[in-house]
Amino acid sequence: MKKGTEGVMPSEREVFSLSGPVHLTAVDWNNIHQRRSIAASLVQGVYILERDRQQNRHGSQALALPWWDYFHFQLNHMLIDDDDLSIFGAIYEYKYPSAPNIPQYVIAFRGTITKSDTRLQDLKLDLQCVRNNLHQSSRFQLAMHYIHNIVASSKGASVWLAGHSLGSAMALLAGKNMAKIGYFLETYLLNPPFLSIPIEGGFKDERVKLGIRFASSVVKAGLSLTVNGSQHHKAQSHDPFVVLSAWVPYLFVNPADPICSEYIGYFEHRKKMEEIGVGKLEKVATRNSMRNLLSSALRMDSGPKDYPIQPPKSVEAE
Repeated sequence: MKKGTEGVMPSEREVFSLSGPVHLTAVDWNNIHQRRSIAASLVQGVYILERDRQQNRHGSQALALPWWDYFHFQLNHMLIDDDDLSIFGAIYEYKYPSAPNIPQYVIAFRGTITKSDTRLQDLKLDLQCVRNNLHQSSRFQLAMHYIHNIVASSKGASVWLAGHSLGSAMALLAGKNMAKIGYFLETYLLNPPFLSIPIEGGFKDERVKLGIRFASSVVKAGLSLTVNGSQHHKAQSHDPFVVLSAWVPYLFVNPADPICSEYIGYFEHRKKMEEIGVGKLEKVATRNSMRNLLSSALRMDSGPKDYPIQPPKSVEAE
């Protein structure tokens, strides 16, 4: 394995021939597992682009190219953060005219890198994600600018979004924004952060977990009816939750990761609520996060509403 120009030996995870999905020599684009592997490879390409930049790896020393070139994509554009000049995303373009099930463009976002070059800005964005104001960051606004441009210029060709961790939060928020204006982009969310108490990983007793989630659903449903009761005749066509219900992303989570594992419990809880006959209560609770309900009750402006996503097309453990 060659060293970078800074004399640092790259890890195996950075080298496509050692860690990439090299078994996909003939891609079946109808296979969700293979599509997931390709989306993950393109996201990894963003990580490696930034690591190439940090390690000053160029030419034959650079490691990023195979992560997308192996699947016949080319790098259309790199998304660079205005504050720390790091590469946080990439726009990939398929080299050939794509079939309906092959994306012409994939816009991918990396997650947090805790190296000195990116640590401060990435952790700042992690905090903004927790505070529900990621939309205010210059990084996200730049990403939305390019997403709008690609969708507008694609002339109906398929456009995918993909991201991991913090990048997954960006892809999720971007997908929601595009769905609100009628563009339902195929989206791959890899270990997106679930901004709630980690019940799934924090408690072992299934009865305790069910009890906590049931109590939370009752409280949210009651508060929702109190806050929004006078508006229940509002036309559904103006209800963002109804609009977003037509957009269904793919979700892949690591059960051992407390940051994202609660998604598993969240959707399993919805299924259990249906099974015990209180599915309607859960649907009322699902339409609003506790943050939004409390902000509405206190007549506070909480920024963009944190509308939960519908059950995704696929919730799988990685």
